Amino acid sequence: MPHPRIPDPSRNTSGRLSQMLQPSYMLCRDDVVWALEFIRKKMAEQDSRLKELTQPRLLKNFESFAEVSMMLVHRRSAFDQEADRIKSCLKEASYGLFENEPTSERDSSPAND
Repeated sequence: MPHPRIPDPSRNTSGRLSQMLQPSYMLCRDDVVWALEFIRKKMAEQDSRLKELTQPRLLKNFESFAEVSMMLVHRRSAFDQEADRIKSCLKEASYGLFENEPTSERDSSPAND
């Protein structure tokens, strides 16, 4: 039987990330590392969905990616206390990578953030 913290391996990678971002999901360090690697890989591959995003939105994605990365480096054991913040940043960092996001949201500018 799979470990309860590990997302179902039969799901696709976007599904795995979506599962991790659920409020009830118990996030662990390995999940965060996996999510950051997933996002990095999509950026390196120049995923076509990311090409549709505006430059301010891409900068917001990068800012959130960097924030999670720094949290990982500086707060080694705070996942239970910071899980909601980490999930929020991962959601922002992965913005635009999911096919089911509404187009109007994908193009929104983070200028008001």
